[in-house]
Amino acid sequence: MTNNKGDQETTHFGYEEVPISEKQERVSQVFRSVASRYDIMNDVMSLGSHRLIKRFTIELSALRPGYTVLDLAGGTGDFSLRFSTLVGATGQVVLADINEAMLQIGRDRVIDAAKIGNVQFAQVNAEQLPFEDNTFDCICIAYGLRNVTDKDSALASMNRALKPGGRVLVLEFSKPKNQLVRKAYDAFSSLWPTAGKLFTGDAASYRYLVESIRMHPDQDTLLGMMENAGLVDCKYHNVMNGICAIHMGFKAP
Repeated sequence: MTNNKGDQETTHFGYEEVPISEKQERVSQVFRSVASRYDIMNDVMSLGSHRLIKRFTIELSALRPGYTVLDLAGGTGDFSLRFSTLVGATGQVVLADINEAMLQIGRDRVIDAAKIGNVQFAQVNAEQLPFEDNTFDCICIAYGLRNVTDKDSALASMNRALKPGGRVLVLEFSKPKNQLVRKAYDAFSSLWPTAGKLFTGDAASYRYLVESIRMHPDQDTLLGMMENAGLVDCKYHNVMNGICAIHMGFKAP
């Protein structure tokens, strides 16, 4: 979402309204700060549940040997390591992230796991993917779309890079459907900056992460955005009453 502040277009950085030209760098600073402890904090923030949610997302990817998959905003490589096994020696995984610090950690993890044979690395902007049309069988973006400045452009770029019949998976924090669950989750997530200060010495970055989750489009709004980007047969699965949601859409045959 963009607004006009005087003659300058603005967008949200958490709860703050900032010039569009500044958001990408400010988000990059957040992830440079948290990169080295990102996985630890995921465990803290989700009480370990993110591992089960990721497993469900991977099942929905329906990857097979020989497939080509883009792990967009792939960060520390969690998904890429699993994708590498599923697509096998005849397949290809591209671990992509806009943030060089996160990408370096992902690269190190892939190398340490001896998965380098079918994994490539790319520093890319999701809004303008530098891949040819009809390249990927699957594009997965997990906990990354909410940090993209122009989400509509990113979804359209993903659709372009998919093969006909290929699928996009968007795993993201969303909006709990039950009011009691929503209030409890809001209270729990309000503790994340304190946890961030304790584990990383950085409360501000985790305050942004909380705010970015609360500003992210709800399930049905994101579904409509995917359809507007040209994806078809779009649907979503709520996880933990909608604390997270996995959206899926396909490129028209």
